[in-house]
Amino acid sequence: MFVHKPIPNDDRPNIIFIITDQQRYDTIAGLGYEYMDTPNLDRLVREGVSFDQCHVTAASCAAARASLFKGYYPHTTGILKNADSWRRSWIQHLNDSGYYCTNIGKMHSWPFQTELGFHERFVVENKDRYLEGRYYFDEWDRALRYRGLVKQQREQYRKRADYASALGAFDWELPEDTHPDVFVGDMATWWIDNKPKMKPLFLQIGFPGPHPPYDPIKRYADPYLEKDLPLLEITPKELAGQPPALKELRVHNQEIDHDSVIMDLNPTHEQRHRQRAYYLANVTMIDEKVGEIMDALERNGYLDNSILIFTSDHGDCLTDHGHSQKWTMYDQITRVPMIIWAPNKFGESRRISPMVQQMDLGPTILEWAGITPPADWEARSLNEALDPDNSGQFNGREHVYCEQVKDAVLTGCEFMTMVRTQTHKLVHFLDEPHGQLFDLVNDPDEVQNLWDDPNSLAVKETLLAELREWRIRSGVHTKDWCSEWR
Repeated sequence: MFVHKPIPNDDRPNIIFIITDQQRYDTIAGLGYEYMDTPNLDRLVREGVSFDQCHVTAASCAAARASLFKGYYPHTTGILKNADSWRRSWIQHLNDSGYYCTNIGKMHSWPFQTELGFHERFVVENKDRYLEGRYYFDEWDRALRYRGLVKQQREQYRKRADYASALGAFDWELPEDTHPDVFVGDMATWWIDNKPKMKPLFLQIGFPGPHPPYDPIKRYADPYLEKDLPLLEITPKELAGQPPALKELRVHNQEIDHDSVIMDLNPTHEQRHRQRAYYLANVTMIDEKVGEIMDALERNGYLDNSILIFTSDHGDCLTDHGHSQKWTMYDQITRVPMIIWAPNKFGESRRISPMVQQMDLGPTILEWAGITPPADWEARSLNEALDPDNSGQFNGREHVYCEQVKDAVLTGCEFMTMVRTQTHKLVHFLDEPHGQLFDLVNDPDEVQNLWDDPNSLAVKETLLAELREWRIRSGVHTKDWCSEWR
């Protein structure tokens, strides 16, 4: 690991970066979703700056995270799916400048334990690893083994009578402190409480949840089971209008139990509601740990000079649109919560509505550290939006983009690309005549596919042209991209 060389009187801000896995944008009460129980995240919203239209650059974990921690789109990094190798990130720039860099929890690099620029890592990865890293023992695996416990996982869930109908929702039956999100939260507070104070600090905390299996502690799930939760209606008309690749994806997720989830092609309202309740309960569990982390930062003298970021790597359809998990380009996948909280640094609390790409956090963070971001990055700093003197002057991005390559799950197409404006979204499938086009003003739920609508031809051609120009522009701008930084 790297040797930390502290700089005397370095008063740059500590940066606490909390990222969950697969958390939808509509899962924080303070952002207007009153069915949620998230008092600590609500505090971040109430006292911080929230980006209401934050979009990820990839529809699966590793590609989205590599883009976020490198500052380039996935087609530039070449990291397009899980298990594509990525070993370097802009965290190295923080390290070189004098930050002490620690990771606790999930990063989803490959290999999992690669340094990425951190001085130290306490790796906790997906709870149900099966395709890659199946036999890798992370910190959580070791803790369970030390206590003589066998973690809940696919092999055990498959023995259940309700496995085929549960949609991946199961009670956590081991001791509460062994739940992976509790484990990561507790490890983070332990680190903050017991390590000598590092100055300045970059602390990345990666929660494995609410990624499936949807396995919260039961007492968190019970209140949600009693609530009326919003479930997007699934209609035969919408399903019939989906491109062949997404129809194949539905069947694939019924036949193969990725992450212990078997997709029922015609789930009942009860099935859908129970899955949603378990997923949201996991968010509440994480929220509780966020509060404990903030308390630990405060009692150890970090909080007054800290910037805290909360976000997620992508969302989850949770049967909306008839789909399981990710691998699609609906807003339930591409749009995520992003909150930046810092006492007395960015003016009054506010919500920012222009669109941004989540990877824009990279240059923003480097500028906080006094580092000039590389000129060829495709990510753009958000500090103009955070500057209270520029209130109302931030325009954001005219277009945001998202990509997903064919992988072990999305088997029906070679490459899928999304371009989105504030009013329309287009999804393009490489070398296919099919696609998706949505009018987000008149159809915000994205259920009416206008791809073959003659009245929408002009919009379709404009967005297809933008995809072409974007890829050419990207190639020219990043021509000196160095492959050694993969």
